[in-house]
Amino acid sequence: MITFIDAFLNRITMYRLVLYGLVALLVHACVLSALGFLSFGLVPLVTSLIVLLVVSVIVNEVCSRLFHAPSNSESSFITAFILFFILFPAQTATEYMLLAAAAALAIASKYVVAYKHKHLINPAVFGLVALALFGSGEAIWWIGSAALFPVVLAFGLLVVRKLRRYALPAVFLGTALVTSITFGIYNEFTLSDIALTFFLSGPALFFASIMLTEPLTTPPGRTHQIVYGALVGLLFGSQFSFGTLYSSPEIALFVGNIYAYAVSPKYRLKLLLKEKTKLAKNLFEFVFSTNEKVSFSPGQYFEWTLPHKNADQRGMRRYFTIASSPTEDDIRLGVRIEETRSSSFKKALMELGQGDIVAASSLAGDFVLPADTQKKLVFIAGGIGVTPFRSMVKCLLDTGERRDIVFFYANRSEDEIAYKELFEEARGLGIRMVYVVNEASSQWSGYKGFLTEDILRREVGDLKERVFYISGSHGMVTAFEGILQKSGVPTSNIRTDFFPGFA
Repeated sequence: MITFIDAFLNRITMYRLVLYGLVALLVHACVLSALGFLSFGLVPLVTSLIVLLVVSVIVNEVCSRLFHAPSNSESSFITAFILFFILFPAQTATEYMLLAAAAALAIASKYVVAYKHKHLINPAVFGLVALALFGSGEAIWWIGSAALFPVVLAFGLLVVRKLRRYALPAVFLGTALVTSITFGIYNEFTLSDIALTFFLSGPALFFASIMLTEPLTTPPGRTHQIVYGALVGLLFGSQFSFGTLYSSPEIALFVGNIYAYAVSPKYRLKLLLKEKTKLAKNLFEFVFSTNEKVSFSPGQYFEWTLPHKNADQRGMRRYFTIASSPTEDDIRLGVRIEETRSSSFKKALMELGQGDIVAASSLAGDFVLPADTQKKLVFIAGGIGVTPFRSMVKCLLDTGERRDIVFFYANRSEDEIAYKELFEEARGLGIRMVYVVNEASSQWSGYKGFLTEDILRREVGDLKERVFYISGSHGMVTAFEGILQKSGVPTSNIRTDFFPGFA
């Protein structure tokens, strides 16, 4: 079952997964309403959603043109759905106007409350807090209904599985629960009532899995994410008031977003395509120029946005590792693109011409070299999973830094090996290159077949003393994690290059 779920999750972007999950919640809510299990009528539910969707799409299109920024319809739909599950369904003209105002403020905030094209606050949260400032407390978070709990739980687990950011929601839920219990006991509630309310009749699970993890307002790096989760959890479970603002999930996330902004990169780059080259069979490199110096660590990634017509289920946004080194002026992107099976995003990427623009933002990733240069390392790359290692090796070459590295690079065939000239140059730094080719010709002198545990042991005699970096397909990464763990390598010494999936 897990294999089937992972296969499904790997075929879909996080944005599309969230959108489909919200639609499933909508259908479930409408059925419950029709059967009388919700206190809201079906007509107010449907008409409220229509108003939110229409206003969100219109405001997004207007702002996109005014600010000359790329428009992302998926993001607007998601914001509208989230507001739908939080705000009181409208029944009067005034209530419909409040819904429209919330949607307009939320979408506009992506363009106005931003710095260098990067928005600061979760759009839905900004709309809710703005209404609260004007004394319109319409946020009731009815998504926390016990009747919706089963779907919310299943939806949330899929999102967390896709993200692989287990620590963030776990820290949030733990901190929020402890804080809620503390305040609950002070107010003379029983422990069982507090726990039931927290999980079954509150928005904690929806909040933790869907809103807390919004990519553009989540800090990069595991440490900052843990602090972020704890801070939001503490505020989520607390009881306080300040003027017209009262303790609420939206206030908690608003404050958390400010922290995330403070510790995150402050830009959204517009990259101009300089050149496009074929590295190897089905592997292409795109070189982009930027007039802004980008500070990053080798091995980190960007979220790349490329609006195009007839986008497939993988959408207009993808996460790709930066193939260039911080020592280089240009930004490089290495991508596998096959003619018959490529996504609409990759096809649009191939159609770019010199001078065309791609947006890059949300710099993040912990797949970076350890600060201790004396640590002995092993790199394991499969196919286009070699790109973070290209960034690392190029940086080591440019800085002259020496490290003890054994580098395994596995491919289906010899003509799929990318960046070989660079990696051969790295032998001068003491990096030991080991190539493994599955479909090798008779002239091939390296290992033939698949990269196996036997090859690892043959080339690396001190497995348990090394830190392993693995990058490649999901199946390959998972397989080698298992092999290394069975070989006695501590889990703390295994690093995997995993993108959060909004790609």
